[in-house]
Amino acid sequence: MNKKQVLETLGKLREVNEKRKFSQTVDLVINLRGIDIKKPEQKVDLFIKLPYSKGKDNKICALVDHELYEQANKYFSKVVLREDFIKYENKKVQKKFVREFDFFLAQANIMTNVATTFGRTLGPLGKMPNPKSDCIVPPTANLEVISQKLKTMVHAQTKNDAAIRAPVGNEGMTDEEISENILNIYNSVVNALAQDEANIANVSIKFSMSKPVRITDKGPEVHTHVKEKKISKYKERKSTSKKGKEVDKNKK
Repeated sequence: MNKKQVLETLGKLREVNEKRKFSQTVDLVINLRGIDIKKPEQKVDLFIKLPYSKGKDNKICALVDHELYEQANKYFSKVVLREDFIKYENKKVQKKFVREFDFFLAQANIMTNVATTFGRTLGPLGKMPNPKSDCIVPPTANLEVISQKLKTMVHAQTKNDAAIRAPVGNEGMTDEEISENILNIYNSVVNALAQDEANIANVSIKFSMSKPVRITDKGPEVHTHVKEKKISKYKERKSTSKKGKEVDKNKK
C-alpha cells in the first residue's frame, strides 16, 4: 500500500460521504488473515505515535503519589492521588470514570495499588498503564516529554477478531495529514506481523457515519455494510414470494 493509493481512497471517501452537522472521525480498519488471535504470540498490540493529531488530543489520566502530583496537574486532563483511589472502588463509578480517558499513566512504585483498585476495569478495556507506551513512570519522570508523546498516540490491537481499528483523523484535516497517519499505522502493523503484508487481508477507511472505502491496487472500492446486503436479500425473497402468491391466485 502506498501514499498515492491512500490519497485516491480518501478522495473517494469524501465524494461518497454525506455531510453531517459535526466533524466526523476518520477510522482505519485493517483486516488480517493467517493469524490466530487466541494465541498470545500472534496478537497485535502496538502503541504508535502519529505524525499528526487525530483531530483532538488524547485525554490522559495520571494515577500518582505526591512526588508527581504537582507536575502531573500541569500536563494531564485528570490526576488522582493514591490516597484518593478509594473514591473509585465502586464498580459503576469506576467504569464511568475509566471510559472518560484514552490512556492512563501510573507512577511505578504504586502500580500494585493501581492494579488492585483499577485492574478489573482497565485490563479488559486495554487501558492498563503499559511500559510499551511509557505510561509507567518513576517518581522522578519528566512528564512534559511523556505528555507530548501521548497526545497523538493510538493503541493498535486485535481484540475480539483478526482486525485492527484505529482513529486516524477527522474530516476537517487535510488528506495529506490523514494519509501520513494511515501509513504510519499500516507500516507499524506490517512490521509486527510474522508474514508482513501476506498477513493483510484488506484495508479500508471510513467516516463515522459513512460506508467504508477499501484501498486496493486497482483503485478505491466502495463497500456497503453486510447488514444492508442481508436486508436487501430478505426484501427480494419477500417480494418474490408475494409475486408467487399473486400468480397462484390468478391461476385459480
